[in-house]
Amino acid sequence: MLSIIIPVLNETATIEKLLIHLSENISGENNWEIILVDGGSSDGTPKKITDFAETQSISFHLTTSEKGRAKQMNKGARKASGEIFYFLHADSFPPKNFDKYIISEVEKGNPAGCFRMKFDSNHWWLKLIGWFTKFSWRACRGGDQTQFITKQLFEEIGGFDETYIIYEDNILINELYKRKKFVVIQHWLRTSARRYKQKGVWNLQYHFVVIYAKRWFGADSKELYRYYLKNIKLSNKEVPRKLDSKKVLAEKRV
Repeated sequence: MLSIIIPVLNETATIEKLLIHLSENISGENNWEIILVDGGSSDGTPKKITDFAETQSISFHLTTSEKGRAKQMNKGARKASGEIFYFLHADSFPPKNFDKYIISEVEKGNPAGCFRMKFDSNHWWLKLIGWFTKFSWRACRGGDQTQFITKQLFEEIGGFDETYIIYEDNILINELYKRKKFVVIQHWLRTSARRYKQKGVWNLQYHFVVIYAKRWFGADSKELYRYYLKNIKLSNKEVPRKLDSKKVLAEKRV
């Protein structure tokens, strides 16, 4: 069985769309389950999930956890029945027959990996980032590409490190690269560029590079989270804006 584990927090805008996408794009040839782990949503996300589940023939397991993707995903893994875990962000949409690709890789002896990724944006920089995800280089990895891993290997590593409020995906990926147990499935998944729209492409990309560098030079989870809160976390006043290459370049010059 493939256990699809999705951490959610205030995802009323996207969660129904994702669940429909999963039901329409899974092959139907394998046993599977969806486990949604809510981290304390205040926008009615759990109700939206349960209301949607009542209209579908597919069952969705909804549970709760303390806020924090690492804690939520570990909680989902403990609830999972499958021998393969597939960790999926609420705004990432895997390719057609994604379950077949994942299970095929595990059967080949590849116990962990991800998909290639492209953003739902035509901005040239985001398209370039997506193009680079086809390579196996460690620097090209991130949580938005989603993550499959066998239960056995996940437990061997110890799951996600819950001391990390951010960067938890990368910590797990680092462990997998150390073990040389990672493969990039050469099929595209689509992920949202909403945070880039909200913060600005160059602004957000700069802060992501700083976080990566800080961790490289030994910053701990608390330091990374402090930087995130100061420079990346969205305020209630921030709203998405259209990605315009000329405007973004002008912002960069300023």
